[in-house]
Amino acid sequence: MKKNFFLVSVALLASACSSNNVGGFSLASNSALNWGAAAVVAAAVYVIYDPLAPNWEIEESRLSDDTYRFSMKMKRFHTGGGGESMQILKRRASQLQHEFGHAAYQILEFSEGIDSQTFGARRVAEGTIRFVKRESLDSFSGSAAY
Repeated sequence: MKKNFFLVSVALLASACSSNNVGGFSLASNSALNWGAAAVVAAAVYVIYDPLAPNWEIEESRLSDDTYRFSMKMKRFHTGGGGESMQILKRRASQLQHEFGHAAYQILEFSEGIDSQTFGARRVAEGTIRFVKRESLDSFSGSAAY
């Protein structure tokens, strides 16, 4: 992560500098930005950061007719959204609940953590849900359903 921002910074400085043929670089006196280089840098930042991409990617696995497992990974470069994983799990579970006509769902397990990788740490979350059918929905069963 720091490496990418370092490269972007170097590219920005290089686009505003000129050689003085004395073995060094000095900041250009007219401060005119090379628009071609600036466009390339802006495109590189956009590709790396991609502000329009969702903060989380979700992979779901169907374990049985009424049980699903969700694995979620947050994008590497983000400006927020670190506490959204439970919200995303509930939103997707609710979508599936309405799609299949179930009365409710139960969150069987949920965990969050940080996955350290070569290019920086990444927030991850996993959860398992089970759908409750209408005939088995009982307010005295002792289990919470959403």
